[in-house]
Amino acid sequence: MKIKLGLLYGGKSAEHKVSLQTALAVSKAINHDKYEVHPIYITETGKWIRGTQLTGPLETVAQLEIQDNGTAISPVSLNTEMFALTDSKTDDQLDVIFPLLHGPNGEDGTVQGLLELLNIPYVGNGVLASAAGMDKVVMKQLFAQAGLPQVEYVSFIRREWEADRTAAYEKVETLGYPCFVKPANLGSSVGISKCDNRDELEAAFVEAFLFDRKIIVEAAAIGREVEIGVLGNDDAACSVVGEILPKKAFYDYKAKYEDGDTGLIIPAEITEEQHQEMSALAIKAFKAIDGSGLVRADFFLTSEGKFIINEVNTMPGFTPFSMFPLLWKHAGVEYPDLIEKLVSLAIERHTEKQQIKHTM
Repeated sequence: MKIKLGLLYGGKSAEHKVSLQTALAVSKAINHDKYEVHPIYITETGKWIRGTQLTGPLETVAQLEIQDNGTAISPVSLNTEMFALTDSKTDDQLDVIFPLLHGPNGEDGTVQGLLELLNIPYVGNGVLASAAGMDKVVMKQLFAQAGLPQVEYVSFIRREWEADRTAAYEKVETLGYPCFVKPANLGSSVGISKCDNRDELEAAFVEAFLFDRKIIVEAAAIGREVEIGVLGNDDAACSVVGEILPKKAFYDYKAKYEDGDTGLIIPAEITEEQHQEMSALAIKAFKAIDGSGLVRADFFLTSEGKFIINEVNTMPGFTPFSMFPLLWKHAGVEYPDLIEKLVSLAIERHTEKQQIKHTM
């Protein structure tokens, strides 16, 4: 019997288009002989629309932007009918959801909480890990508690900055230039600026606060940008290591998704001992946020051979050409198999939770 898999994509965040690219890639790679694939599209205004079952791979992003036209699909209000969940299993009930959402209102624990309440298995990290992984300040606090090496940073909420902008800038300048200003709760390098002086810092604050009420400013780390994939639940394992070689000042949104002006070296040129050390640190970070399913852990490797963790991404870019799937491809796990592994991990985690509930 086929597994009824819901692809949940789109969303209200600034990463809506990235999510569509991911959903298209998954629809092309998934084994339609093994899975019934049901699209669930969240529009940029936040409307949820469940489309008809896909009969095969899609070819364009436009096919994913399901229209509320009353003919091809039947839009449904956001309630249990969206997932066809009732007291008794029906032919329309989905077995597992694959959230292919990036950014707030998707990757940050909100959708994960909804799926927990609906008692339906879903791919990826749970509520806590998703929320902690989205908020860069909370993430760094957990990393500090776990003893992971990281750069110095300061953070601000909008009201604090508006009350005394000069004090905020002076606090940042204790870190020194260059520094990086980022929205606390966003991914894909959206709203991030590199600053080399006070004028650039002031402009960067304005830019970052367009995307979030809280921002973080990090001291620059000098070193190679290296990343590793973590896959699993309680027994997570790591992929090979990849290195990013941006041709710009830093690996921004345009370099990631538009102009391709970035080199990727997979596997990275590191020693086996360094791979083991980085894997151990990545697993430590994964456990620090109580991760499950997958994360991509990003590090700097200094000229002295020291690893400094930058962040973990709980829903990393997931097209076949994104770093996370490429890392696992070089580790021997092809893209379609990676999708199946993640679905299996979702069901495994849900089953374990159900068993625990039944013993209480």
